[in-house]
Amino acid sequence: MRARAKSRFSLNQWTTKRWSVAEAVDGCVRHGVEAIGLWRQDVAAQGLKETVELVADAGLRVSSLCRGGFLTSGDPQALDDNRRAIDEAAELDAACLVMVVGGLPGVVPGRPLGAISRDLPAARERVAEALAVLAPYAGERGVRLALEPLHPMYCADRAVLSTLGQALDLAESHPPEQVGVVVDTFHVWWDPNVLEQIARASGRIASYQVCDFLSPLPADVLLGRGVMGEGVIDFTPLTEAVAAAGYPGDIEVEIFNAEVWAADPDEILARVRSSFAELIGE
Repeated sequence: MRARAKSRFSLNQWTTKRWSVAEAVDGCVRHGVEAIGLWRQDVAAQGLKETVELVADAGLRVSSLCRGGFLTSGDPQALDDNRRAIDEAAELDAACLVMVVGGLPGVVPGRPLGAISRDLPAARERVAEALAVLAPYAGERGVRLALEPLHPMYCADRAVLSTLGQALDLAESHPPEQVGVVVDTFHVWWDPNVLEQIARASGRIASYQVCDFLSPLPADVLLGRGVMGEGVIDFTPLTEAVAAAGYPGDIEVEIFNAEVWAADPDEILARVRSSFAELIGE
């Protein structure tokens, strides 16, 4: 009998944000999903040891742990927290630890501006300095850091890396098993050089995440992610480029959207699986 091919669909836990870790794992089992992307705060709420056991008992792969990063402040406590994140990723046997590197020092998401630094090149240099410390630590523990460039609208408060090219410039200073990159359709679809940079990323792609880019965006642009096919992204060339670059891993559906979060998680999971099959493929 021919073995069933592995399904590469992965449910990022925040697509069904109402579910706890235990509920998300159970939902994956019910819907035949083989991989899950987890978030640190939810793992902490469930308990790291219990989460490890839940995932193992369900036979799931952990496609990513989100998130490490926020490295631009220069605060030594940020390095300590990232070391803890690396340790957690190792315990979970996660394929990667997603790194959202942080915005301008002093700019806090969702808060009014106070005393800030406007020195963007210096903020990016702090990311490089932190990676020089964290990458060997991750390598010793068998964890791959995954630098995630975010759409430029998040440059001030979340990520001073705005393009895949910028992420690769940093990653290439380290062994590929220690530092890779995330290709997230929401964040990179607009870049005129994205296909060239995906090809350049061969051997460095640690995660491929998919969702659509809604237009118009909601007032809270963080929640502007949609189910594939409900926005403006052409997924075919991006997915083909990622495949041509040799990425063999899971493909995460990661959606931040108030309406999606308010809906029944089982219905959402069925809906995103259908759109994934149509637009991304298994």
